[in-house]
Amino acid sequence: MMARLVIGLMYGFAWLPLPLLRALGWLLGQVLFVLVAPRRKVVLRNLELCFPEVAPARRKRWARQSFVYFCQTWMDRGWVWLRSPEVVRRRIRLDGALEHLGDAEDCGTILFTPHFYGLDAAGTRLALETTRTVTSIYTTQPNAGIDAWMKASRARFGDVHMLNRRDGIRPIVAALRKKGILFLLPDMNFGPEESIFVPFFGVAAATVPSLSRFAQLGRARVVPVVAQVTPTGYHVRMLPAWENFPSGDATADTARMNEQLEGWIREMPAQYFWVHKRFKTRPPGEPPVY
Repeated sequence: MMARLVIGLMYGFAWLPLPLLRALGWLLGQVLFVLVAPRRKVVLRNLELCFPEVAPARRKRWARQSFVYFCQTWMDRGWVWLRSPEVVRRRIRLDGALEHLGDAEDCGTILFTPHFYGLDAAGTRLALETTRTVTSIYTTQPNAGIDAWMKASRARFGDVHMLNRRDGIRPIVAALRKKGILFLLPDMNFGPEESIFVPFFGVAAATVPSLSRFAQLGRARVVPVVAQVTPTGYHVRMLPAWENFPSGDATADTARMNEQLEGWIREMPAQYFWVHKRFKTRPPGEPPVY
C-alpha cells in the first residue's frame, strides 16, 4: 500500500509544471521545518559546527532553505525518473568535460558526487551521455516495493548497474578495471567501521576513504560532479579530473576530498545534505555533538 501511494505521488508530480512543483516543494519545506523539530535541530547543529563565524540568524535561513531544497528535489524525482530524455536534457543543464564519459577512455572513471540535493538529477543526466557501464552503490530501502522502483528508476537510461553496499568491493573494482564508471558518494558518516577521522570544516569527521581506495584498486581517475538546484531545473558541473590522485596516502587523499567539498558547499551552503548527522561518530573520548 505504501509503495503504491509513493509511486502514485511521483507519477502525479512528474506531470506538473515545474514552477508549480517547486512552489509546492517550498510550501512543504516550510511546514516540515516547523514540524520536524528533531531533524531541524540536526541541520542547525551541523551549520553551527561548520560555520561558527556566521550569524545564527543567517544559519537559520540556510536551514530553512535546506528543508525547502530537500522537499523540492524529492518531488522533482517524479519527472527526473519518469519523463522523457528530452525533458531531462532540457531541465538539467550539464557543463564540463564530457570527454571523461566517452567510450575511448584508457581507464576507469570515478564520478565523485557529493551529497548535494541535486545528486539524483545529476546521475540521471549523466547516464544519458555515455554508453559505458555505470556502477552505483545504494542502500536498501525498508519498503521492498519502493526499493525496487527506485533501483529501476535510477537505471532507466544507459547501462547502469545498482550494487548494494553488502556486495563488497570486488564487483566495483572489476567494473573500474574494465574502464567503467563508478558513481560514488563517500561523504556521509557510515559509522566507525573502516572510517578514518579527517577534518571537515575543522571538525574531526568519520569518513570512509573509499574514493582513494577505489581509485587505487581500480586504476581509475576521479572526476568531481557538483549538482545545483536552479529555478529552471538543475545545473550539473563536471570538473577536471584530479591530478596526483590517489597519492598513495589514503588519509591525505580523504582530507583532500573533504577540503575540496568544503569549497563547493561554501558556494551554496543551503543545498548540502545537512539533515544527515555527519558528526554522529566521534573520535575516542570525545562527547557527542547532537
